[in-house]
Amino acid sequence: MNFVFISPQFPQTFWNFCNRLKNNGVNVLGIGDTPYDGLAQNVKDSLTEYYWLPTLEDYDGVYRAVAFFAFKYGKIDWVESNNEYWLELDARLRTDFNVTTGVQSGDISKFKSKAQMKGCYEKAGIPTARQHKVSDLAAAREFIAKTGYPVIVKPEVGVGALHTYKLEKDEDLRWFYGELPDAPYVMEEFIVGDITSYDAIINAEGKPLFESMTCWPPSIMDIVNKKLDLAYYVAADMPEQLRSMGRAAVEAFGVKSRFVHMEFFRLTQARPGLGDIGDFVALEVNMRPAGGYTPDMMDYAHSLDVYQIWADMITWNERRFPEPEYHQFCAYAGRRDCYEYVHSHEEILERYGDRIVTCERMPELMWDQMGNMNYTAVLPDEAAAKEYIEFVQAYRPGSGPEG
Repeated sequence: MNFVFISPQFPQTFWNFCNRLKNNGVNVLGIGDTPYDGLAQNVKDSLTEYYWLPTLEDYDGVYRAVAFFAFKYGKIDWVESNNEYWLELDARLRTDFNVTTGVQSGDISKFKSKAQMKGCYEKAGIPTARQHKVSDLAAAREFIAKTGYPVIVKPEVGVGALHTYKLEKDEDLRWFYGELPDAPYVMEEFIVGDITSYDAIINAEGKPLFESMTCWPPSIMDIVNKKLDLAYYVAADMPEQLRSMGRAAVEAFGVKSRFVHMEFFRLTQARPGLGDIGDFVALEVNMRPAGGYTPDMMDYAHSLDVYQIWADMITWNERRFPEPEYHQFCAYAGRRDCYEYVHSHEEILERYGDRIVTCERMPELMWDQMGNMNYTAVLPDEAAAKEYIEFVQAYRPGSGPEG
C-alpha cells in the first residue's frame, strides 16, 4: 500500500499517524515544506521517502511530487493530510490520480462550506442555528429581526475561528458592513451554550471504530478575539444524545474512512425550536482530527492509541486495539506570556506533577488559539478537571484579559 501523507511534520504530533502506518507495513511517502534536514528524527524514521517543496500552495509542484512517487513506487492508494487547511488539496490530488479511498474534488464543498453543512444536518434531523448568507445591510437587519442580537458572522469557508465576530448591536453591524470582507460570509443566530465535539474514527462502511467527547468552556472565537486562555478537556464518556447525533451526522455527510471532529453546542440556555438546557445543537463538521494535542489527550483519557486505531482502519478497515476498562478526564490549560498568574510554574508542578502529562512551550503558529505555555493533566472526574484548570489559569489582580 502506497500512502502519500501531506505535511507529516506539522502539526508536530502528526508523525504518529505516519509511524503507525509504517509499523503496519504501509509505504509512507511524505510531502512537506520543511527541508529534510529540518525534520525531527521521529518524522524521518516514520517515512519511506520525503519530497521537499518550498511551498505546498503550489499545486503543480505537489502534483509533480505525487507523480514522482507514483512512477517510483506504483499506484498511489491513499492521499491524506488529516489537516483542515489541506482538505481541498488532498481531494484534488485524489481526483487527479484516481485515488478512490477518500473525498473527491466534486464532493469536498459539503465538508468545507458552512452553508452546505446545514443541509446535511437537516437531513440527519439534527437541530442547528438559523443561518443567513451575508449580502447587504438590509437583508442582515431582516434576519436579525427574526433572531435578535447577538449574531455571529464568520467566513462561509474557513479554518478555525479567525475572522469570526460576535455582533451585539447595530453599531457592530454597521462596523462589519463598513469593513465587509471580499470572501463570502454567513451570519448565524447566537446560541448560548458550551461547545462540545463528537470525535470519531470511521471505517469504510461509515461505522465508528472509536468515539470520544471533548468540551471547550470558552469558544475558540472568544479565545482568539479576546485573548482568553484556552482551557478544554476530553471527557471519560459522552451522553447518549451526543453519540446518537454524531452517528446520524456521520451517515448524513456520507463519512467513510476518516478521523472526524464534529462540533455541537450543549445548551446552557433554552432556545425555542432548538432545545432545552443540556440538549445538543449542531455547530459545524470538520473532516479531520481535532486540533492541537487533542488526539494525544484522547489517548490519555481513554488509555489507548488513536493513531494506531486510525492506522488499523486505513490498513485493514478494522479496529485491532482492545477496548480499555479505565477512562478518565484529560484537561488542557494554556497560559499567555502577557498575563500574570497567581500560581507559579513550580507551584503547578508541585501540586499536579504526578498528573501532568505535557508541560511545554507551544509552537508559535499555535499561540493565538492555544497560548504560549501548555499544561495538560489527567484527572479522575469533571470536577477535578475544572479545579485543575482554575488553579493553572488564576490571574493576579489587575492581570488577565479584563485587565
